[in-house]
Parts: sequence; C-alpha cells; structure tokens
Amino acid sequence: MKRNRWIGLIFISMAISLVIIDGTIVNTIFPKVIEDLKLTSTQIQWVQESYVLVFASLLLVWGSLADRIGRRLLLMIGISIFVVASIWAGTTTSADAMILARVVQGLGGAMVLPTTLSLVNATFSGRERGIAFAIWGSTIGGMVAIGPVLGGWLATDFSWRWAFNINAPFGLLILIGLAIFVNESKQEQRAGGIDFVGALISVVMFATLVFGLIEGRVYGWWEASDKNVFQLGEFKWPTDGISVIPVALAISAVTTVIFVLWERAREKAHKNVLLDLGLFHIASFRNGSIAALIISMGEFGLLFAIPLWLQNVGGLSPVSSGLVLLWLAGGAFLASGAGAGLSGKVSAVNQVRAGVVLELLGVLGVAVFAGNDGGWGLVAPCLAIYGIGVGLATAQLTGVIMVDVPLEKVGQGSGSQSTVRQIGSALGIAVLGTALFTSVQAVGETKLEQTAFVQSIPAEHRSEVVKGVSDVVVESAGGALQQLDQLTAGVAMQHGSLIPMTPDQAAEVKAAGFESFSQGVRTTGYFAAGFLFLGLLSTLNLGSGKTGSAKRGSRKQTDA
Repeated sequence: MKRNRWIGLIFISMAISLVIIDGTIVNTIFPKVIEDLKLTSTQIQWVQESYVLVFASLLLVWGSLADRIGRRLLLMIGISIFVVASIWAGTTTSADAMILARVVQGLGGAMVLPTTLSLVNATFSGRERGIAFAIWGSTIGGMVAIGPVLGGWLATDFSWRWAFNINAPFGLLILIGLAIFVNESKQEQRAGGIDFVGALISVVMFATLVFGLIEGRVYGWWEASDKNVFQLGEFKWPTDGISVIPVALAISAVTTVIFVLWERAREKAHKNVLLDLGLFHIASFRNGSIAALIISMGEFGLLFAIPLWLQNVGGLSPVSSGLVLLWLAGGAFLASGAGAGLSGKVSAVNQVRAGVVLELLGVLGVAVFAGNDGGWGLVAPCLAIYGIGVGLATAQLTGVIMVDVPLEKVGQGSGSQSTVRQIGSALGIAVLGTALFTSVQAVGETKLEQTAFVQSIPAEHRSEVVKGVSDVVVESAGGALQQLDQLTAGVAMQHGSLIPMTPDQAAEVKAAGFESFSQGVRTTGYFAAGFLFLGLLSTLNLGSGKTGSAKRGSRKQTDA
C-alpha cells in the first residue's frame, strides 16, 4: 500500500505531542488536583514523580522491543495504554488510583517517545531526514510551552479532569492516522528471545538514578531529612541516619556495572541484547550522546521556574503565564521552517551549535531581565530566542546522534539517546531546582532581616520569624509570596510579637520576597547558561553530520 510519508509524519508528531503536552499540563493543574483529591504531601510527591520514574526507566526497554515486534505496532500500543490511563486519571476520585493511573501513563508514554523517533529515522533518508527531524524536534519544543496554556484554560474554565480526558479523542485520531499513513518497520532478530534479565536490570538502574537525582533536595543528599520522610506503603525511611538518596544512587551504580557485564556476555554468545554497547564505538553516537546529556541539563530545567515567577511575583493567572510561554513555542515552530530550509546547505552539527548558542543567549536574557515586578515584556522575546535554539538543537542533534547507527539498531539507538536526554533533564532539574530554592531561601532571609518590620521584632525572635517565613515560601514554591506580608505578621505573632505592620512595612516585606524569588530565577538562569556553554563545548567533538546517509539507506529493513 502506497502511504504518504509526510502525512504520516504529522501523526507521528501528534503522538509525541500527546505525551509532551500531558507532562506540562499536569504541572499547571496540580493545585486543583491536590484540592479535589485531598492529597497528602507524600501522595503529592508520588503523583508527580511516579510518571517520570516509570517513563525514564522504560525508554530503553521499549526502544529495543520496538525493533523486534514492530515500531508502528508498539507506538499504537503505547498510545492506547496512554489514553486508557488518561481516562482513568481523569475519572479517579482517590489519591491511590491517581498514582496508579500515572504509573500506567508512564508505561504507555515510554513506548511513544523512542518509537516515534525510530519511525522518523526509518521512514526518511538524506535531506528529507533532516527536515523530518526538524519537525519532530520543534514539535517537542513547542508542546512544552503549549501545555501550560491548555492546562490553565481547562482547569480554569472547565475542570482539571479534562486535562486528562482530552487525550481520548486526540489519541483515537492519532491511532487512525498511524494505521493509514505510517508503514510498519522492524528488524530481523537473532535467536535467543527477548533479553528479559537485561530489561529488569535496566529498569532498576534508571529508576534509582532518576529517583536519586530528582528527590535529592527533598530527602537529603547525604543525611536523612527530618521534615520530608521517604515512605513506600507502610515502610518509612529512618530519619536519624543516612538518606535514601545515596543508597538509591549506589544501587544505580552497581546495577550499571551488572548491566554492562550482562549485555557483553549476551553479545559474545550471539544472543539478542537490550542495548548493543557497540553503538558507543560509533563516534557520532557516542559524542552526540555526551553532548545531548549536557545540553539537556540546561535546556528545560529553567522552564519550571518561569511560570512560578510569572504567577507568584507577577501575579499572572495560569492561563496568562502559559500565554507568555507561547513565545517559546513560536520560536520552536519558526525553527522548524528554518531547519527545513537549511537542510542540505548547513551541516546538522553547525545547526546544533547555532541552536545551543541561541538557547544560551535566551536563558541569559531571562537571567538578566527577571525583575521584582514580574514583568514579562523583556523576558518574552528571550523565550522566543530560546525556542528557536531548542527547535534547531533538539531536532538536528537527534539526527547527528543517529546518522551512523545501522538501520537494524535504530530502536536501540533511539531508546538509548532518549534515555540519555531524560537523565540529563533529571540531573538538570535537580541541580537547577536546588539552585532556585537555595537562592530564594538565602536571599529571602537576608532581605527580610533588613526590613523595618522585622527589625522592630525583639532580637531574640527575629531569626525564628525570618526562618519560619522563608521555609513557607520555599515549601510553597513561591505560592505564599502574594500574601507574604500577612504571613510574616502571622509568624511574628506566633513568636509573641504584637507589633502591627504598617502599609509601608507590608510593601517592603513583599518587595523583599519578590526580590528573593527573582534572584532565584536569575541564579537558575545562570546555572542553565553554564550547562549550555559546556554543551556547546561538547559539540566540538562532533563530525560534520553529513556522513552515513547513503550507507544507512542500503541497510536491510523489513517493511510491512
């Protein structure tokens, strides 16, 4: 059957959009979910992190399995699972059911990301592949920005449940489009069956790593936190010793060694492997994966801070803050057209470098212009520049990484490079999140200490008041800033201070809080820029990005 590849690309891009949008929508609607389902602090953490943990830990598994059973087939299975889990999440009335639904969503979402990438890689070649990767990558960048707008609109004008249920009609449309317009592709396999042991080891390896990176700030990087206790079912981690985080990271390190030894042993026995470690002998794949890891650390970590700043300092609604992020989406889609026009004229590697430079300039602009008033006028153009960079770098770096990977191993390669990016993103979010809230707390305590109201409090109580207010600001992720004057007065009263706060003092207290959060965003921007600069340096090891097309076009592929 003759199928239109470009129409098929639309539905492939829609499939990845469904997953990306869902991840960003949840961040916007989460306050409504907490209120409706009466989530405890522990349940809040598991609803947020269960999806990420399952998603990141299964990317490599599904990428490899797709090569064996069929990439389109696994993509359609993944979309189906994702849609069913979305409906489950959208209709649930309990916290436990929501957590389970998010786990199943992660299961389906992990099938979607590597299979969309490998289908693009297998369907297009030569100059067309560069255009297709540009569209695929720009779609990811754009959807990161569109998600908060859609989520804010649905939660405000309808219900947070529609943020999940809306996946059903879109998912059905995508399944029909994939069936009609996308060819099946898979590879011939060796004897020996699926590498189930390798899959299990890899899940433990990635799940413990991602958990450790994301939750280090919450549970303590070395000593256990007495405020946030890790709990799994009835089991609670002791608070008087080492934290769960170094244990998780140690398990990840040990299982990494076991995984490498296991995969090498299967390869020597000429059995199927989950990951062909020989891929890392390919210079473009190895160096590109290193670059992707570093660049991912700086790419999206800042995006979780900007909506918080716009809403908590600028006083914007979720919808309005999402509209500001549309500048990023516009830049990413603009990059899609630019990438298509540059394909064949400018090497993929140089497009990656140009994209990273634009990302670097964009985040530096955010760091410079994030002010106390929360004004978005100067920040929005920086987001557009950043979006153009994301569109160029994300799409073309994928092409550079995959350019010399043999066609029969594109699923393994896709899953591997996707996993590398997820690890980079998790590490970046951990570092940038720590930078944001550490800066907010440090600057906030200093600024509050200097305000006239706090200076009027008896000296023996000042530090307790300042620390108490600062803790609330950090734990609320800035949500308490708009009522900071009332919060400060309330905490002062708890410590025996009955001194009334004048309007001028209230304005000074709020200004101190706004300055602390703005400084935190600026610090986060500078950290992100540092990662992107290191990522730019790492691209110096990449080749021209023009090799491999002819060679890969001649590889054997089974098309249904």
